[in-house]
Amino acid sequence: MSELAAADPGRVVAVAPTAAGERRLTARALDAASDRYARRLLEHGVRRHDLVTVSLPNGLDMIVVCAAVWKAGATPQPVSPGLTPAERADVVAVARPAAVVGFEADGVPSLAGGDALGEVAQDPAWLDGADTGPLPDTFARSWKAPTSSGSTGRPKVVMATAPALLDPERPVAQFLPLRAVQLVSGPLTHSATFTYAFRGLLTGHALVILPRFEERAVLAAIERYGVTWALLVPTMLHRLLRLPPAEREAARVRTLQTVLHLGSPCAPALKRAVLDWLGPERVVEVYAGSESNGLTMIRGDEWLARPGSVGRPIAGTQVRVLREDGSTAAPGETGQVWLRRGTEPAYRYVGAPGRRRPDGWDTLGDLGHVDADGWLWLADRADDVIVRGGEKVYPVEVERVLEEHPAVRSALAFGVPDAELGQRIQAVADVAGAPISGEDLRAFAAGRLGAARSPERVRVVHEPVRDDAGKARRSSPAHMT
Repeated sequence: MSELAAADPGRVVAVAPTAAGERRLTARALDAASDRYARRLLEHGVRRHDLVTVSLPNGLDMIVVCAAVWKAGATPQPVSPGLTPAERADVVAVARPAAVVGFEADGVPSLAGGDALGEVAQDPAWLDGADTGPLPDTFARSWKAPTSSGSTGRPKVVMATAPALLDPERPVAQFLPLRAVQLVSGPLTHSATFTYAFRGLLTGHALVILPRFEERAVLAAIERYGVTWALLVPTMLHRLLRLPPAEREAARVRTLQTVLHLGSPCAPALKRAVLDWLGPERVVEVYAGSESNGLTMIRGDEWLARPGSVGRPIAGTQVRVLREDGSTAAPGETGQVWLRRGTEPAYRYVGAPGRRRPDGWDTLGDLGHVDADGWLWLADRADDVIVRGGEKVYPVEVERVLEEHPAVRSALAFGVPDAELGQRIQAVADVAGAPISGEDLRAFAAGRLGAARSPERVRVVHEPVRDDAGKARRSSPAHMT
């Protein structure tokens, strides 16, 4: 941050549109505000390598606070503000942070985060170095410790093994440019959004930070700020493509050079529509997890030649697919996907066992297959597969069919216990106010999937069934009522 400020103090490094206009953050203000907040953290007992749990909404204060955590020599642990108090307490009990920001925790120093930038903005003297006191010239052994999405159970803390060091003159990934105007529309507390936003910031990106994803706000921000790079998940893409063509005409997104999508499998019909809208040369898909234990990538033009694939391994990653007995699956045979990237682990779980084997192979728990040329296709998560009367049903297949209905903004399928069949298939669909019944949607799905693979019940709701990172918990009781 200090180097950014010294090189070009007046450069706007982040902007947050608001109802009243916008808030802007210059490199100089970020350096001054994060210096001051780092001193507050040190005064509250934060020391090198400590965790600091940060639970703030999207905005400039989140940027300042996390920068301050690094300056204090500690590791930011982003946690969604949407967690319940009990879930936050569970995370704090496992992580044992030195301080928390944005909420109260028993027995832990609790700091507010909403004034991280506000105090500096209200007192220009801080920009002139009025705040004195040494800051440690140090760095944490881990640069981030996000919690997992919790989509498959209780959230885990994923401690990165990479230190809080970065060369600002080198791109951090082949699909992340060194300079860009980056749109941030997903939650900064989610691992992928956090990673690409902050790594982009530190290599010269200007961030355009929206409070949350909203289709029209995204298009307006791209057009207004000349966004050149954006991370979007399939749920976001689906919602954008539901807008009338006149609202998403090509001229509005002409500045976009790259859209990266990840987070969940993208339905082939949706992917093809995105490529038709933006052009295949501007769309990149990556398969990876919070654990950074490996990744694959596929460009839009490559996808058109292999519809449905999530790419081939990059950055030293190896991929293999194993059967349930541990033997290697044949090309085209579905099994559990395993990744290996280097000899040293890229993460460690705090408070939970990992799946990484001594030989370096690791899995995110996904099912899929590899073809004879090394391209990977995903089916679903192993934990989410529904077994109905001995037949395996992948929830993502049900969800894709429901989302083909023009009234459905997003859908979620899951299994519920059944004494005779083992599990029954049910689903919940967000129709965003459309006048359609669950029975209509059930019939729509049955006509395309057949009776054995379609949900016996579809519950209609009028709010998103996934968060802004595209994640949801199929095991959540709220989906089963």
